[in-house]
Amino acid sequence: MDKVNALELRQSLGRVLQRLEKNGFPILLEKDRQPVAVIISLEDYRKRFVDVEADQLRREMVERIKSAGLRTPKGISTLDLVRELRGG
Repeated sequence: MDKVNALELRQSLGRVLQRLEKNGFPILLEKDRQPVAVIISLEDYRKRFVDVEADQLRREMVERIKSAGLRTPKGISTLDLVRELRGG
């Protein structure tokens, strides 16, 4: 994993971002030689946080619908109904 200190990040943010885009690996940010943060690509962020959270919310919604005891028409799944309600 690449490392960058706070001073280097302030002085050369563009180069640090280029390194991130080029190899896609997270970059460890250090302050006073101590790790304080990690810089990750937007793609990694979406995979690890945004998409995961959205999937969890979908699962919770399906479970709430199922627990409400609602019946779906034959041939249509609960998930299909949720997708239709969401417009997609």
